[in-house]
Amino acid sequence: MEFKLNGNTISYEGDPEMSLMTYLRDVEDIISPKDGCAPEGVCGCCTVLMDSNPLKACIAPMRRIEGKEIVTMEGLDEGKKETVVKAFAKEGGLQCGFCTPGIIMKVWPLFDQPFVTEKEVDKALNSNLCRCTGYKKITKSCLTAAEALRNNGNLELPKYSGKVGESLPKYDSVRLAVGEAPYVADLKFEEMVHGALKFSEHPRAKVLKISTAKAEKMDGVLRVFTAKDIPAERFTGLIIPDWPLMVREGETTRYLGDILAGVVAETEKQAREALDSIDVEYEILTPVTDASEALSDQSPKIHESGNLLSTTEIQRGDCIQAEKESEYVTKGTYKTQRIEHAFMELECCVAKPQKDGIEVFSQGQGVYEDRSSISKILGIPLENVIVSLMPNGGAFGGKEDISVQGHASLFAHLLKLPVRVALTRPESLLMHPKRHPMSMDISMGCNKNGKLTFIKADIIGDTGAYASVGMKVLERAAGHATSVYTIPSVEILSRAVYTNNVPCGAMRGFGVNQINFAVESCIDELCELGGFDRWQIRFDNALKPGDCTSTGQKITSGIGIQKTLLAVKEKFQNAKYAGIACGMKNTGIGNGIADEGKVKVVIDSPDNVTIHHGWTEMGQGVFTMAVQFLCEATGISPELISVKVDTSKEAPAGMTTASRGTSIIGNSVLDAGSKIKADLETHSLAELVGREYEGEWICDWTTSLASKSEDPQTHYSYSYATQVVTLDDSGQIDTVFAAHDAGRIINPVLFEGQLEGSVHMGLGYALSENFEMQEGRPKHTRLGKLGMIRAASTPNIVVIGVEEPDEFGPCGAKGVGEIGLVPTASAVSNAFFQYNGERQYELPLKKMSVRPDAA
Repeated sequence: MEFKLNGNTISYEGDPEMSLMTYLRDVEDIISPKDGCAPEGVCGCCTVLMDSNPLKACIAPMRRIEGKEIVTMEGLDEGKKETVVKAFAKEGGLQCGFCTPGIIMKVWPLFDQPFVTEKEVDKALNSNLCRCTGYKKITKSCLTAAEALRNNGNLELPKYSGKVGESLPKYDSVRLAVGEAPYVADLKFEEMVHGALKFSEHPRAKVLKISTAKAEKMDGVLRVFTAKDIPAERFTGLIIPDWPLMVREGETTRYLGDILAGVVAETEKQAREALDSIDVEYEILTPVTDASEALSDQSPKIHESGNLLSTTEIQRGDCIQAEKESEYVTKGTYKTQRIEHAFMELECCVAKPQKDGIEVFSQGQGVYEDRSSISKILGIPLENVIVSLMPNGGAFGGKEDISVQGHASLFAHLLKLPVRVALTRPESLLMHPKRHPMSMDISMGCNKNGKLTFIKADIIGDTGAYASVGMKVLERAAGHATSVYTIPSVEILSRAVYTNNVPCGAMRGFGVNQINFAVESCIDELCELGGFDRWQIRFDNALKPGDCTSTGQKITSGIGIQKTLLAVKEKFQNAKYAGIACGMKNTGIGNGIADEGKVKVVIDSPDNVTIHHGWTEMGQGVFTMAVQFLCEATGISPELISVKVDTSKEAPAGMTTASRGTSIIGNSVLDAGSKIKADLETHSLAELVGREYEGEWICDWTTSLASKSEDPQTHYSYSYATQVVTLDDSGQIDTVFAAHDAGRIINPVLFEGQLEGSVHMGLGYALSENFEMQEGRPKHTRLGKLGMIRAASTPNIVVIGVEEPDEFGPCGAKGVGEIGLVPTASAVSNAFFQYNGERQYELPLKKMSVRPDAA
């Protein structure tokens, strides 16, 4: 058969059932269509044009293409495409960039219209998913592009200085938008072969025998690997090495995501077909799936150490006496659900053997952590493992734990061939950690004037099969139990518990979202009991200099909570139905663990300066922040600055987590930049070619909760927020007003985009998202069943920037990556109560019953 592809006539005699996406990527080497869910057809990342109409290429078999004209991003009109891409760069219409080419292809036909409306754009976007932006910046980008195209396609971007406070377009935004920046799955190397993984069929079962003989004889199969092939350390883990790369015969599986074997073949299809020929004999055991029951002495032990991963206790003041003296007391059990990160880019890794070691292309959240794990698995020195960061198509905490990097490295190291290992969407959903579901028994009181007196909470978090960072998530929930309020008496017990469910670990908010839902609900309940004004009680109890957090840390400066409350006061008080909630979130890991990072700035030529560092760009803008801080420090043009992350340069950083990327890279770049600036006073940039400037920032003065310090310093910085959710007369969410203290807003457009995306994710957490499990098995493994809110259903989001500089932040900046969704679900829940008078104690919230007068 014949068809046209980007203007060229193509003759095709292959498999008629092959998807168009597979053909484009594997045969034509066209990488702009991305695989986010194939063959589900719900994310839209693979969208192309067929006869000028958008088509999801992953669900279009080649037999449908006969006689058609297919256009990918590569075949669009160059002038028109340049205008659209400039609009996306200017308006912040992309963050991680993975979904952007598909989105542009979906809206492309709109640009042929004489006029484009916001409603038309949102309707078009409804078939595509974006987990980063919250869609608002995408819609604005499309409208800006449409207006420019009406005006002969002229869209001139300003000359950017790149300095702090300027909305410099996101680093590498043009290549990302047009699909030219290769993600890991886009890489191809000579002699590259493909790996696939054999997952456990049971959440808890003793593995009696793994038979690989049939698989080894199948066409194209090079080798089948099992746990016995691992040359050195088999267990990995960010804190506790309790997670096996592969489960051995004789061991017991702990969840469905456990890997029993791996197949490497000439093609991915051959590798996956061989998986079905691996026979596994099991002794099936009853899974432990309830966290509370797992604490029982009668429960089977998931790990030899028992089912209790961690206990965090905080006690200040006298809660018993404070409760007796309180005028009003509220009590309740609040529960939150498990949810999925739903990043658009699936896990993938390519590993290439080198003379004495291995080179790994990773999308992980910490390349230096990846290097350490791979070195231990292979039993080779750290310096013989080079990990290069590729563009990351979203993570939100879900790519902290090592996943396929270990398997790809093992296979490549032993085969001495480049190996690619990629997960499908169902495999991804099975494998990586989720947000912790928590059960929180909480009581809280105040005096007759509304001053808060005490809080008691017993928190149980289902951490699933392996530790990941579960102990720290539950520690963070305890450490934020008083939220932004001064509460003199505190008694918190917070426990992370092993089960045979999917592991839970880092996810945007890191345990603070859950406790915030309980605390902010209690604040409103106290207002109901005492007749207090819901805005005023928050303002009166808000932290002030010298007040203490849950852990007893005295906050002396940088407290922006009252400013955020004032920023939304009028919106809240003028609304007929409104919910309000406040929140705070730490910057940096803290709790006695050092936060540190290095950069190396190299003057490569008069026209190029490279910032080498170890932080992962996953849409949040940390590369752009690095550029802007260097521009601020040196006056060098942003057009001359490149950013690179690989471990060969030895500019280490820890995991990109805890909203600390901007803070640490900013201080490190300013440190290096000050040295460059001094040299530029007596030399031209050309005269500095070849020089390398190091910068570093370390916070090593925080204290652990176990230290019992009289003056604890739990974290070096906090950001603050107040959000107001207003409802219309039918009870539907109309607008979310999000007032956020960023310390110093480095890039206004990226700041707004981060918060719009956070709020959107928070709305899904409040209303619709739920990764449900039954007897240790997910009820579904489909992206389209996760409950993410689509573009046309996303309410108005108004971001209000507040600046209360932080003494340790670069130029006063604080982290905003996580705080954006900490109070969102709480504000929604409180708004629903104002509408119908029904208090809800569980997330996701049930659909509201309509008020009688609105029926």
